[in-house]
Amino acid sequence: MNDSLSHLGALLRDASRIGIACHVRPDGDAIGSIVGLGRSLQLMGKAVSILSEDGVPPNLTFLAGSNLVQVSQAVPLELDVAVALDTAAKDRLGERTLTAFQNAPVLINVDHHGTNPRYGHFNHIDSASPAAGQLVYELLQVSQFPMDAMVRENLFAAISTDTGSFQYSSTNPRTHRIVAEMMEAGLDTAALATHLYQTHPLRRVLLQKALLNEMKFTCGQRVASWALSQALQEEIQIQPGDTEGLIDIMRSIEGVVAAVIFEELPDGRIRVSARSKDSRVNVSRVCGEFGGGGHVMAAGARLPGPVAEAESRFLEVLKNEIERTD
Repeated sequence: MNDSLSHLGALLRDASRIGIACHVRPDGDAIGSIVGLGRSLQLMGKAVSILSEDGVPPNLTFLAGSNLVQVSQAVPLELDVAVALDTAAKDRLGERTLTAFQNAPVLINVDHHGTNPRYGHFNHIDSASPAAGQLVYELLQVSQFPMDAMVRENLFAAISTDTGSFQYSSTNPRTHRIVAEMMEAGLDTAALATHLYQTHPLRRVLLQKALLNEMKFTCGQRVASWALSQALQEEIQIQPGDTEGLIDIMRSIEGVVAAVIFEELPDGRIRVSARSKDSRVNVSRVCGEFGGGGHVMAAGARLPGPVAEAESRFLEVLKNEIERTD
């Protein structure tokens, strides 16, 4: 059973020292959610530590309040309440963050991944929500917590990025109403969209060039995939966040029902990101075969290398999932 957002709000209202963190390798939903909630609590006079194991990726440093995010240190913090946002499994907070949170008597877990095992003392998991940022907005609203321009900017970034700029099927009427409410309060969505979707460093364009040159098609051209080598990452000096949105280029191809990026990590493992555009093709189930998970139409996993072997294993399971719908 879910703990109500109003109950979670009461726990936060009664706390003085609060830690907030998100998953490793944070994306827009993760950063926007922790800064949005953290800023609101700061406006209430709370002592708030906003943590990220990997800091803020360069593509999101334009966000007001991104400087409030601290890189997690392996030092236990004195906290009344710890909050995990947008983090499907506890270990995804990262080792240093877990150490920082270890003395907190209360852990609140707010997430929208259906695979979340409810690892908190109090949990609100809503897989129907398109973004953790939408859940944070609802938490602030129901609890009557303050929102200023910084809170709204970060929650818009969270919601917009995790809905594919409101294109994904998870986007619901409430999503649009939330954005409308924030616009009525003065939010400039056009300026934010320019930063989020129309401003890219050259290295990201070089990544896109490599993707277009190297992507492969399998399963009767219904699957598009690309292997991002460690050599290429080193050559163009890739930064966190540079690959955001690249997978959607492949998914947008006519006839393609699933897209996959196989990213070679420095330790030799392969980070798999999978996306579907047919709700019958459950990439979370496919990723689950390899210890990963996520959403039905957006999921990930990590496989042992080498990359060619990881590709072969994963694409075979994905092929079986697609053929199940035939």
